[in-house]
Amino acid sequence: MRALVIDNGLRFEKDYPTPTPPRGEALIRVLQTGICNTDLELVKGYMSFTGVPGHEFVGVVERADDRPDLIGQRVAGEINAACGVCPTCCANRPTHCPQRTTLGIDRRDGAFADYLLLPYENLHALPDVVSNDQAIFVEPLAAACEILQQIHVRPTDRVVVTGDGKLGLLCAQVLAATGCYLTVLGRHTDKLQILARHGIETTTEPQTFAPASIDLVVEATGTPGGFETARRIVRPRGTIVLKSTYHGDMTVNLTMVVVDEVTLIGSRCGPFEPAIRLLANKQIEVEALIQARYSIDEGLAAFEQAATKGMMKVVITMNSD
Repeated sequence: MRALVIDNGLRFEKDYPTPTPPRGEALIRVLQTGICNTDLELVKGYMSFTGVPGHEFVGVVERADDRPDLIGQRVAGEINAACGVCPTCCANRPTHCPQRTTLGIDRRDGAFADYLLLPYENLHALPDVVSNDQAIFVEPLAAACEILQQIHVRPTDRVVVTGDGKLGLLCAQVLAATGCYLTVLGRHTDKLQILARHGIETTTEPQTFAPASIDLVVEATGTPGGFETARRIVRPRGTIVLKSTYHGDMTVNLTMVVVDEVTLIGSRCGPFEPAIRLLANKQIEVEALIQARYSIDEGLAAFEQAATKGMMKVVITMNSD
């Protein structure tokens, strides 16, 4: 099969081995995928990953030996493949299973290929009203929904999302549904305009916010400066949700986090079914985030495009029916 492969850099292969599903897993024919910042970091050496990257996908189940009902279904898939039997899994925390593999990120080939494998329980059937373009956003939108799984956001809360990248825009749209007093702090007026069309307040000026004035800050810049802004504006006993990873080590003065009793919450993967419902009900706009489209054969060029400054979502299609 065709695949983009990381091994001392990124290369395109025409004859990469097609996987054979083990018991409990399905073979999925990939229709299209989205390139995210994690994929770009993997190419640079993040996680020391080798193999096929990619985890934001939509595909069709081609083989499922023990689940014939799945065959032919168009699906999105949760990326963490847990063991199902360890104490963490038994405590219903499978996304933190110590033995888990992660699609396109950790010891499991991913979605920039004609085929991939995932356990049956990771698959979510997609309604016809969710297009393929929408479907590749199910995974990052689920990550945005995870915020509301972790904390209760009240309509009276003052909330700021820092960062106007793809994840920041999704987080903002999810949070807006709570009725909170929401503002998004970004750097790019064209990206912020996507939110402004939905009545979400935006700004490019960090000084808009008085020190220690915000109940909840969702930090989605992935930069030390973004965290410093979040720390400056969050109130005592407020909450900072860290929604993106940071490249390399970050120097942080935690003294005032302790003094002000600020809650720091790491937030990663989230629930797929609410994300699918939001897309099916047209409550979240994602198509505007797509800025370029390539075939898998043009995958190297797609990654170059995705790495350009300010680029939003780049889509790779498999040219499948």
